[in-house]
Amino acid sequence: MKRKIILIFLLFISLGHLFAYKILYAEQYFKLYHQNLYQYPDDYNGNIWYLERALTRPFVNPLNALAKIENQDMWERYRYLFYLHVNLKIVEQYRHLGSKYDKKNAYFFNAPWKEANLKSLEIAESYYKTAQYYWEEALSWTEKLKDIKYYFLSDVQNWEDEQFRIITGELDYNEIIETDIVRLYKVKQAFLAMDENTY
Repeated sequence: MKRKIILIFLLFISLGHLFAYKILYAEQYFKLYHQNLYQYPDDYNGNIWYLERALTRPFVNPLNALAKIENQDMWERYRYLFYLHVNLKIVEQYRHLGSKYDKKNAYFFNAPWKEANLKSLEIAESYYKTAQYYWEEALSWTEKLKDIKYYFLSDVQNWEDEQFRIITGELDYNEIIETDIVRLYKVKQAFLAMDENTY
């Protein structure tokens, strides 16, 4: 009896891999991106990993796309909007990740940890600058979208909205990130000015 239970158990373990599937396509990686109410650096890093893979992987067949595709022009527009949207999501993730390391103020009582705070600000700055890179990528996809035939893809209306907000200037991550970096530099200068008499 004991042997049968062990055999059945081993059978279930060996069949476990039959229910797994490979992640091959951009949309599959994109679906792994998630937002929780509370986000921690590991959550941001995981999301960035999935989103960056989504930018490099091939697309699913148009029959399985995230929007209804009826012709090649719609397919091209869908792919360009996808790249735009994913780049914007990466910008958001890097900004949030940077804010986890960004010290908003240089309080006098933080003077004993001056070096640690400066290191933290360096990390935040590098994340903000990486976010700027992906913002530039998003802008390039916005420009490319201007050159292709327009079809409204209602299934991904939020992607359409993002493009419109960029074109009208309502969404400008460069301005937002520059504000982050300018404030970060001021905090950095305040930390650098601290000495043994600060605290």
